[in-house]
Amino acid sequence: MRIRQVGAHALLLDCTAPADAPDAVADIPEAAFVEAWRAELWRRREQGDLIAVEIVPAARTVLLDGLPDPTTTAEQLTRWASAVTAATTRPNQADAKDHTTANADAHAQDHNGTAEDGADHAADVVVPVVFDGPDLPAVAEHWGVDAPAVRHRLTSTRFRVAFCGFAPGFPYLTGLPAELALPRLATPRPRVPAGSVALAGPYAGIYPGASPGGWLLVGRTDLLLFDVAADPPARLGPGTTVRMVAA
Repeated sequence: MRIRQVGAHALLLDCTAPADAPDAVADIPEAAFVEAWRAELWRRREQGDLIAVEIVPAARTVLLDGLPDPTTTAEQLTRWASAVTAATTRPNQADAKDHTTANADAHAQDHNGTAEDGADHAADVVVPVVFDGPDLPAVAEHWGVDAPAVRHRLTSTRFRVAFCGFAPGFPYLTGLPAELALPRLATPRPRVPAGSVALAGPYAGIYPGASPGGWLLVGRTDLLLFDVAADPPARLGPGTTVRMVAA
């Protein structure tokens, strides 16, 4: 982790592992570090250890803005770093086992879009999805499976919102294994319908409104993701856990 001051009242945490990091750290996805820092910073702010107006996670960084004393906050972050790294390393080892099991299950059978991992995920946001996207066959080909197996993979994965960006309320969902990362379209579509469920790189995402986009479209949902009259406006904010179910 590297800390850089941005302006008079902000710090930027770079969560990219240094070149000399031990293997146990270097193998952890950057998104996992970002999520671990986001959760820790929110916790610290809630209990009064951290004063920050904004905590904004991104793909590889976390921005802290509205800091009364960035120098003191940077010293705090340095003290908290070892605990965050330790907390990230342990879940990563468990996730690796989960991904291995999920890979075997995905190729073995299709459960008609039901996530059956035996855990109680009552707090998850459930997103009903019709899996009829125009790029579903291309995703299946890239993964070396058929379309039902793609659906099974997506409905069997417990996603987490790493950060929001691109458009208001657009959630970048982590949870897919790195080896399933997908390229974006060579030429973006001029208009992607609102509610489109899409994949790009290591992320899944859901378009909260109609907009141009180059992600691969695998389905669609009627769930309202962004409402300026709601509090908060974004239905799927950073840290939210998400399950897709076949509609």
